[in-house]
Amino acid sequence: MEHCPASVPAALPYYVAFSQVLGLTVVAVTGAWLGVYRGGIAWESSLQFNVHPLCMVIGMIFLQGDALLVYRVFRKEAKRTTKILHGLLHVFAFIIALVGLVAVFDYHKKKAYADLYSLHSWCGILVFVLYFVQWLVGFSFFLFPGASFSLRSRYRPRHIFFGATIFLLSVGTALLGLKEALLFKLGTKYSTFEPEGVLANVLGLLLVCFGVVVLYILAQADWKRPSQAEEQALSMDFKTLTEGDSPSPQ
Repeated sequence: MEHCPASVPAALPYYVAFSQVLGLTVVAVTGAWLGVYRGGIAWESSLQFNVHPLCMVIGMIFLQGDALLVYRVFRKEAKRTTKILHGLLHVFAFIIALVGLVAVFDYHKKKAYADLYSLHSWCGILVFVLYFVQWLVGFSFFLFPGASFSLRSRYRPRHIFFGATIFLLSVGTALLGLKEALLFKLGTKYSTFEPEGVLANVLGLLLVCFGVVVLYILAQADWKRPSQAEEQALSMDFKTLTEGDSPSPQ
Protein backbone atom coordinates (compact mmCIF):
# COMPACT_ATOMS: atom_id res chain seq x y z
CA MET A 1 0.00 0.00 0.00
CA GLU A 2 1.46 3.36 -0.99
CA HIS A 3 2.21 5.71 1.89
CA CYS A 4 0.44 9.07 1.71
CA PRO A 5 2.27 11.88 3.48
CA ALA A 6 0.28 13.58 6.21
CA SER A 7 -1.13 16.95 5.24
CA VAL A 8 -0.10 20.12 7.01
CA PRO A 9 -2.65 21.10 9.72
CA ALA A 10 -4.72 23.98 8.39
CA ALA A 11 -4.00 26.43 11.23
CA LEU A 12 -0.29 25.65 11.66
CA PRO A 13 1.11 27.91 8.89
CA TYR A 14 -0.81 30.88 10.28
CA TYR A 15 0.49 30.36 13.81
CA VAL A 16 4.05 29.90 12.53
CA ALA A 17 3.76 33.07 10.41
CA PHE A 18 2.36 34.96 13.41
CA SER A 19 5.27 33.76 15.55
CA GLN A 20 7.75 35.07 12.97
CA VAL A 21 6.04 38.44 12.77
CA LEU A 22 6.19 38.66 16.57
CA GLY A 23 9.82 37.52 16.69
CA LEU A 24 11.01 39.98 14.07
CA THR A 25 9.01 42.74 15.76
CA VAL A 26 10.72 41.91 19.07
CA VAL A 27 14.14 42.25 17.42
CA ALA A 28 13.12 45.50 15.65
CA VAL A 29 11.65 47.08 18.80
CA THR A 30 14.77 46.08 20.77
CA GLY A 31 16.90 47.84 18.14
CA ALA A 32 14.63 50.88 18.21
CA TRP A 33 14.77 51.08 22.01
CA LEU A 34 18.56 50.89 22.02
CA GLY A 35 18.90 53.29 19.10
CA VAL A 36 16.46 55.97 20.22
CA TYR A 37 16.91 55.92 24.00
CA ARG A 38 20.29 54.27 24.60
CA GLY A 39 22.46 55.83 21.86
CA GLY A 40 22.83 52.76 19.63
CA ILE A 41 25.48 50.06 19.86
CA ALA A 42 29.28 50.02 19.56
CA TRP A 43 32.00 47.76 20.90
CA GLU A 44 34.72 50.26 21.82
CA SER A 45 32.72 52.82 23.77
CA SER A 46 30.22 53.22 26.59
CA LEU A 47 27.65 51.82 24.14
CA GLN A 48 29.23 48.37 24.42
CA PHE A 49 26.67 47.40 27.04
CA ASN A 50 23.90 47.74 24.45
CA VAL A 51 25.40 44.85 22.49
CA HIS A 52 24.25 42.60 25.34
CA PRO A 53 20.45 43.01 25.16
CA LEU A 54 20.42 42.99 21.36
CA CYS A 55 22.47 39.79 21.10
CA MET A 56 20.51 38.02 23.82
CA VAL A 57 17.18 38.86 22.20
CA ILE A 58 18.37 37.71 18.77
CA GLY A 59 20.09 34.57 20.05
CA MET A 60 18.33 33.32 23.17
CA ILE A 61 14.83 34.46 22.20
CA PHE A 62 14.30 34.70 18.43
CA LEU A 63 16.72 32.07 17.10
CA GLN A 64 16.12 29.69 19.97
CA GLY A 65 12.38 29.92 19.39
CA ASP A 66 12.83 29.27 15.67
CA ALA A 67 15.06 26.28 16.40
CA LEU A 68 12.26 24.78 18.49
CA LEU A 69 9.80 25.24 15.62
CA VAL A 70 11.95 23.48 13.01
CA TYR A 71 10.19 20.14 13.50
CA ARG A 72 6.79 21.80 13.03
CA VAL A 73 7.76 23.73 9.90
CA PHE A 74 9.84 21.17 7.98
CA ARG A 75 7.44 18.26 8.04
CA LYS A 76 8.33 16.41 4.83
CA GLU A 77 12.08 16.94 4.56
CA ALA A 78 14.55 14.21 5.48
CA LYS A 79 14.77 13.72 9.24
CA ARG A 80 18.55 14.11 9.33
CA THR A 81 18.34 17.39 7.40
CA THR A 82 15.80 18.68 9.91
CA LYS A 83 18.01 17.57 12.82
CA ILE A 84 21.02 19.38 11.37
CA LEU A 85 19.02 22.59 10.83
CA HIS A 86 17.67 22.36 14.38
CA GLY A 87 21.20 21.95 15.73
CA LEU A 88 22.69 24.72 13.58
CA LEU A 89 20.09 27.27 14.64
CA HIS A 90 20.95 26.48 18.24
CA VAL A 91 24.66 26.91 17.45
CA PHE A 92 24.02 30.33 15.88
CA ALA A 93 21.89 31.30 18.87
CA PHE A 94 24.63 30.19 21.27
CA ILE A 95 27.38 32.09 19.44
CA ILE A 96 25.35 35.32 19.27
CA ALA A 97 24.43 35.00 22.96
CA LEU A 98 28.09 34.38 23.80
CA VAL A 99 28.99 37.66 22.09
CA GLY A 100 26.34 39.35 24.24
CA LEU A 101 27.81 37.84 27.41
CA VAL A 102 31.36 38.86 26.50
CA ALA A 103 30.12 42.39 25.81
CA VAL A 104 28.51 42.88 29.21
CA PHE A 105 31.39 41.35 31.19
CA ASP A 106 33.93 43.42 29.24
CA TYR A 107 31.87 46.56 29.79
CA HIS A 108 31.62 45.89 33.53
CA LYS A 109 35.38 45.31 33.69
CA LYS A 110 36.16 48.60 31.95
CA LYS A 111 33.77 50.50 34.23
CA ALA A 112 34.84 48.59 37.37
CA TYR A 113 31.25 47.49 37.96
CA ALA A 114 30.39 44.41 40.01
CA ASP A 115 29.42 41.21 38.20
CA LEU A 116 26.81 38.56 38.93
CA TYR A 117 25.05 40.18 41.88
CA SER A 118 21.51 40.59 40.48
CA LEU A 119 18.75 38.06 39.99
CA HIS A 120 18.88 38.77 36.26
CA SER A 121 22.57 37.87 36.08
CA TRP A 122 22.12 34.69 38.13
CA CYS A 123 19.21 33.55 35.94
CA GLY A 124 21.14 34.53 32.81
CA ILE A 125 24.20 32.44 33.66
CA LEU A 126 22.01 29.50 34.69
CA VAL A 127 20.05 29.63 31.43
CA PHE A 128 23.19 29.98 29.32
CA VAL A 129 24.88 26.98 30.99
CA LEU A 130 21.71 24.89 30.70
CA TYR A 131 21.40 25.85 27.04
CA PHE A 132 24.98 24.74 26.33
CA VAL A 133 24.54 21.46 28.21
CA GLN A 134 21.23 20.81 26.43
CA TRP A 135 22.91 21.28 23.06
CA LEU A 136 25.83 19.00 23.94
CA VAL A 137 23.56 16.23 25.23
CA GLY A 138 21.21 16.59 22.25
CA PHE A 139 24.16 16.35 19.85
CA SER A 140 25.46 13.26 21.64
CA PHE A 141 22.11 11.50 21.54
CA PHE A 142 20.64 12.51 18.17
CA LEU A 143 23.43 13.55 15.79
CA PHE A 144 26.46 11.63 17.02
CA PRO A 145 26.01 7.96 15.96
CA GLY A 146 26.64 6.39 19.34
CA ALA A 147 23.45 6.30 21.39
CA SER A 148 21.27 3.22 21.12
CA PHE A 149 17.71 3.33 19.81
CA SER A 150 16.16 2.71 23.24
CA LEU A 151 18.37 5.33 24.89
CA ARG A 152 17.34 7.90 22.30
CA SER A 153 13.69 7.01 22.75
CA ARG A 154 13.90 7.37 26.54
CA TYR A 155 15.74 10.66 26.40
CA ARG A 156 13.65 12.34 23.66
CA PRO A 157 10.74 13.45 25.94
CA ARG A 158 13.25 14.92 28.40
CA HIS A 159 15.06 16.73 25.58
CA ILE A 160 11.77 18.26 24.43
CA PHE A 161 10.79 19.24 27.99
CA PHE A 162 14.12 20.86 28.82
CA GLY A 163 14.20 22.64 25.46
CA ALA A 164 10.83 24.28 26.12
CA THR A 165 11.78 25.01 29.75
CA ILE A 166 15.06 26.72 28.81
CA PHE A 167 13.22 28.82 26.22
CA LEU A 168 10.66 29.86 28.83
CA LEU A 169 13.45 30.71 31.27
CA SER A 170 15.17 32.75 28.55
CA VAL A 171 12.06 34.89 28.08
CA GLY A 172 11.72 35.37 31.84
CA THR A 173 15.38 36.33 32.17
CA ALA A 174 15.03 38.87 29.35
CA LEU A 175 12.08 40.45 31.18
CA LEU A 176 14.15 40.69 34.37
CA GLY A 177 16.98 42.36 32.46
CA LEU A 178 14.61 44.80 30.77
CA LYS A 179 13.09 45.85 34.09
CA GLU A 180 16.56 46.19 35.64
CA ALA A 181 17.79 48.41 32.79
CA LEU A 182 14.75 50.68 33.13
CA LEU A 183 15.08 51.07 36.89
CA PHE A 184 18.81 51.85 36.64
CA LYS A 185 18.26 54.66 34.16
CA LEU A 186 14.79 56.01 34.90
CA GLY A 187 14.54 55.39 38.63
CA THR A 188 11.42 56.99 40.05
CA LYS A 189 10.63 58.56 36.66
CA TYR A 190 9.62 55.08 35.48
CA SER A 191 6.29 55.56 37.25
CA THR A 192 5.56 58.77 35.33
CA PHE A 193 5.05 56.96 32.00
CA GLU A 194 8.30 58.14 30.44
CA PRO A 195 8.28 57.33 26.68
CA GLU A 196 11.25 54.97 27.08
CA GLY A 197 9.46 53.10 29.84
CA VAL A 198 6.31 52.75 27.73
CA LEU A 199 8.27 51.44 24.73
CA ALA A 200 10.19 49.00 26.93
CA ASN A 201 6.92 47.79 28.48
CA VAL A 202 5.58 47.14 24.96
CA LEU A 203 8.78 45.22 24.22
CA GLY A 204 8.21 43.13 27.32
CA LEU A 205 4.66 42.28 26.21
CA LEU A 206 5.94 41.33 22.76
CA LEU A 207 8.53 39.01 24.36
CA VAL A 208 5.77 37.32 26.34
CA CYS A 209 3.54 36.98 23.26
CA PHE A 210 6.35 35.46 21.20
CA GLY A 211 7.11 32.97 23.96
CA VAL A 212 3.45 32.02 24.38
CA VAL A 213 2.87 31.49 20.64
CA VAL A 214 5.99 29.33 20.26
CA LEU A 215 5.06 27.20 23.27
CA TYR A 216 1.46 26.92 22.05
CA ILE A 217 2.65 25.58 18.69
CA LEU A 218 4.90 23.06 20.45
CA ALA A 219 2.08 21.94 22.76
CA GLN A 220 -0.28 20.86 19.97
CA ALA A 221 0.12 17.09 19.69
CA ASP A 222 -1.51 16.90 16.24
CA TRP A 223 0.95 19.49 14.90
CA LYS A 224 3.98 17.31 15.56
CA ARG A 225 6.09 16.26 12.60
CA PRO A 226 4.70 12.91 11.39
CA SER A 227 7.10 10.01 10.94
CA GLN A 228 7.59 9.07 7.30
CA ALA A 229 7.44 5.42 6.25
CA GLU A 230 11.13 5.36 5.30
CA GLU A 231 12.07 6.90 8.66
CA GLN A 232 10.19 4.16 10.51
CA ALA A 233 12.04 1.54 8.50
CA LEU A 234 15.39 3.19 9.20
CA SER A 235 14.55 3.37 12.89
CA MET A 236 13.90 -0.36 12.99
CA ASP A 237 17.17 -1.02 11.15
CA PHE A 238 19.02 1.22 13.61
CA LYS A 239 17.45 -0.62 16.54
CA THR A 240 18.55 -3.94 15.05
CA LEU A 241 22.12 -2.71 14.58
CA THR A 242 22.51 -1.14 18.02
CA GLU A 243 20.57 -3.57 20.18
CA GLY A 244 20.40 -6.79 18.21
CA ASP A 245 16.61 -6.84 18.14
CA SER A 246 14.72 -8.21 15.18
CA PRO A 247 12.24 -5.79 13.64
CA SER A 248 8.79 -7.11 14.23
CA PRO A 249 5.59 -5.98 12.52
CA GLN A 250 3.64 -3.44 14.53
